[in-house]
Amino acid sequence: MIDQKALIDPGARLGNGAKVGPFTIIEDDVEIGDDTEIGSHCVIRSGTQIGKSNRISQFCSIGDEPQHLGYAGEPTKLEIGDRNTIREYCTINRGSTCSDGVTRVGNDNFFMAYVHIAHDCKVANHTIFANAASLAGQVEVGDNVIFGGFSLVHQFCKIGSHCITGIGSVIVKDVSPFVVCAGNPAKVHGINIKGLKRRGFGEDRILDIKRAYRVIFREGLEVKTALARLSEQARDNPDIAMWTAFLENSTRGVVR
Repeated sequence: MIDQKALIDPGARLGNGAKVGPFTIIEDDVEIGDDTEIGSHCVIRSGTQIGKSNRISQFCSIGDEPQHLGYAGEPTKLEIGDRNTIREYCTINRGSTCSDGVTRVGNDNFFMAYVHIAHDCKVANHTIFANAASLAGQVEVGDNVIFGGFSLVHQFCKIGSHCITGIGSVIVKDVSPFVVCAGNPAKVHGINIKGLKRRGFGEDRILDIKRAYRVIFREGLEVKTALARLSEQARDNPDIAMWTAFLENSTRGVVR
């Protein structure tokens, strides 16, 4: 399952059923889980841990040094979970010492060609990054997020679960859960209703999200006032509780 033309350091650890294509380089201190497939001409750098049943296409750079001027060669990590698809020419960098030193990707994500995940990013589960979507350093992405092609996210931003961005979106503030976000600079354009229905959200659940959306985005309220209005509902509704917690923890302000 390992092509004879691949260069694999003896210190790398490959699981059962792992496949490695020709001219791929895997350095020392790399761990690759069972049944993960790596195409040709990839580079997997030291400090990278990849889980089970991932598919990494040709010409990817996985676990290279952070693109950060303060980085001075310290040992840092990239952790990738299970069942991710990483298509051609994707770049995912290790963490840096300006944060916790770990870039982390969860499970069941789909990164299309030319996607870039920068240092210290935290990507959760079941996300889709269309072609050339890019995250700057220390971005946090929740579950079930979809990025339109060529979307760009500024460093330190947080992207809430179940949101979707339009093609070419430029995001410089935090994006709330559940919303549709698009433009340069990005603005909110409603609730991601189709995405919520695909994930099994019922009509009553979506109606509660719509009501919260009106309070946050359509009544002209300051965020603190909107949070106060939603506080009672958040005690009994996990979706609204997640939303209010996201707003309370925002440090860059929220796209509105």
